Amino acid sequence: MGSRGWSHGVRLGAPGSRTTRLELFYDLVFVFAFFNVTTLTSQQPTVSNLLRCLLVLGLLWWCWTGFAGLGNVVRADQGLLPVVGFLTLTATFLLALTMPGAFNDRPGGLNGPLVFVSCYFLVRACQLAVLGVVARGDPARWRQWRRLVLLPATATALLIVSALLPRRIAEDGTATALQLTLWMVALLVEYVAGVRLGGAYWDVVSAGHWAERHALMVLIALGESIIALGVGPNFVTGLPLTWPVVIAAALGIVVVSVLWWAYFDTLALALEQALHRSRDPVARARLARDAYTYLHLPIVAGVIFFALGLKDLLAEVADPGTPEWGVPLGGYWVLVLYGGVSLYLLSLVACGLRAVRVLRWPPVLAVLALGALAPLGARVPEVGALTLLALVCVALVVVETRGQGRRRHRVRQLALEEEEAAETEQSRWRHEHL
Repeated sequence: MGSRGWSHGVRLGAPGSRTTRLELFYDLVFVFAFFNVTTLTSQQPTVSNLLRCLLVLGLLWWCWTGFAGLGNVVRADQGLLPVVGFLTLTATFLLALTMPGAFNDRPGGLNGPLVFVSCYFLVRACQLAVLGVVARGDPARWRQWRRLVLLPATATALLIVSALLPRRIAEDGTATALQLTLWMVALLVEYVAGVRLGGAYWDVVSAGHWAERHALMVLIALGESIIALGVGPNFVTGLPLTWPVVIAAALGIVVVSVLWWAYFDTLALALEQALHRSRDPVARARLARDAYTYLHLPIVAGVIFFALGLKDLLAEVADPGTPEWGVPLGGYWVLVLYGGVSLYLLSLVACGLRAVRVLRWPPVLAVLALGALAPLGARVPEVGALTLLALVCVALVVVETRGQGRRRHRVRQLALEEEEAAETEQSRWRHEHL
């Protein structure tokens, strides 16, 4: 640490640390922000709005993964860190509230794009300030940290230019392209330059903490997709409960359950074990970057798009003014619904290939099947499209679980033995000290 005084305010993490309850509390706000991204496209389902959704999601994910990395280096629930966390929490919540006006200012009130950019900068500044405290005692890391500080400043400047585009130009297609380009450049600055500069700066102190943080984010995101299924804007106003609604709700839960199984049954355990086995700090950091920082972004994005496709489905099926089994989804919403699940599954395949060098063919075949069924899904009623999706997902689980055999048993048995060993050690410590 830089000085004795700072050591009481920031406490370093340890190789065996796990996710704290305070970090879970922060994650709830980040997930709210992730799912509020859908407000950018749910009102006006266009390709440009879908791109805006992806850009905001990428920016939010970089903020969250920076916070996860911070909790890996220092103890998030000790010293001054809770105060920093609560400040980050407030800024993230305001970021989520301003998301509908993140690109174009709405009449009345504060300037939405500028408030959005200010909150983003505050989140990144809080993270880098704590890392700067940690780096004070190491000249090499301190020099590297000073370079890292330039990244959010540069990205913020680009986003401010995008926010200040003249109103008379903002409605023009050229200005929209320029605005999206500035956002993409800002993301490239953070993702590309950040990884290059941070490669020699950042270590994964606790592999278990890093894996657990990302797995819990996926879990919370899946839970939010269930909320999206049941809480459409019109569903809570007393629409009748009919058999099509019951069937659609059950099918939605089936798909969410399959998505859980595809990640948590074996893959999440195998990813964490691979991270633990990587003893070299540089190799471990690269694995954490590739399998988690990069490849978990499309995993979460896939869940968000799936939830967006479900958002109004039950409400429309229950509405007496619509056909009994819902209206045809159409090409755009089939792309969002089927594409979200496909993105999720392909990202899981990429994670397994990167971390454990195993190519999982059943998810690839499931994605191909969804692509083949998409034209039919766009023409049939909503419940029919959801049925096709659920059938493909169930077939995926059955084929993959039966095909993994000994590899699945070995990964799960190793995880069980680790859990039992940790429980035994914890019980011994509690018996001696509590």
